[in-house]
Parts: sequence; C-alpha cells; structure tokens
Amino acid sequence: MKLSEYANKMGVRYETAWRWYREGKIQGRRIGPRTIIITEDQEEARPRTSERVAIYARVSSAENKPNLDAQAERLVAYCAAKGYQVSKVVKEVGSGVNDSRPKFLALLEDQTITRVVVEHKDRFTRFGFRALETLLNSQGRALEVVNEASNGQEDLLADLTAILYLFTARLYGQRRAKRKTETIIRALEAGESEGNDATR
Repeated sequence: MKLSEYANKMGVRYETAWRWYREGKIQGRRIGPRTIIITEDQEEARPRTSERVAIYARVSSAENKPNLDAQAERLVAYCAAKGYQVSKVVKEVGSGVNDSRPKFLALLEDQTITRVVVEHKDRFTRFGFRALETLLNSQGRALEVVNEASNGQEDLLADLTAILYLFTARLYGQRRAKRKTETIIRALEAGESEGNDATR
C-alpha cells in the first residue's frame, strides 16, 4: 500500500509515517520520485521501534518541591515495573492552568519522545487534557496516566489562586486596552476634524 494509505490506516500524520520509513522502522520501496510503497505486512501494527519514554512530574509551588522528587521517583518505579526504559525525566514547578511552562512545552515539541507518563491527569494540565492527548496521538505518541483518581486538595487550591490571578490580570488588562482604544479613536477623530477644517 502507499505510504499515505499506511499513515491513514495507522491513524498518524503522513510526516510521521515518512519519518518511520526514513529511519527504517517500516519497510518499503520507492516507485518514482514521489511514491513510497510499504512492502511489509504491518497493517495492524505500529513499526518496530524502541520507545522513547519521558516522565513528567509537576507541582504548583516551590513549597511542594519535596513532593516533586517523590512524584518523579514513583513514576520511575512505575515505568520500571512496566518494562519501559525512561529516556527523560522532566520535573517542573508551575501551575497546571498556566500553558507557558517551558519544560512542558519543550516536551510537547520533542517528537522523539513516543510516550509521556504522568501520575495524574492534572499533573499534565488542569484544562484541555483530552485535546493534548489527541494531539499527541495524532503524532503517533502516547500519553499514559498512572492513576486516574483526582489529586490532592493542596495543589488544587494553588491552581485556583492562579486562575483568580490570571482572570483579574486579564480584566484589568481589558480595561486598560479599552481606555487606550478610546484615546486612539479620539485622536483619530480630532485629526479628521482638523483635516476637514483645513479643506474649508
């Protein structure tokens, strides 16, 4: 079958299937300059590959840093029990409602990581978990949650405080933006009326 058909069958983007072919993870042959035919019978299986697994541990504040190390250790133990070889351990302090966490974003961008393991869903993100999971799946990557139960109250309160701060900052920012827009409109109107006076 064509590489594009293979990508559709596997539920991955064409670019991911092309990368697998280029790295020799799936067998195929070129026909002409733009066509690749997959030659091995792998319709129901993903390519043979050694998974690159990363664990992601997060706490909301620096006060919880001892919990961060313990969380990472539990994840390493879990991966060892599952037979995963951990390629990267990512530990971060930051609110789960903040989408500007640099280590988190770097992990999302690193497509060499094929599986991300987290202890709870909210360690990865407080909002939009399903969207991020879908994004990773579309890249041929997996997001694995060790414990589906909700996490402790302490981090939830810290994240609630972060949400209130974020919305308050946005509210004041909108007010400032509105005043600035009104000033610009007045200045434009004043300039327009001066231009009209000059033409009379």
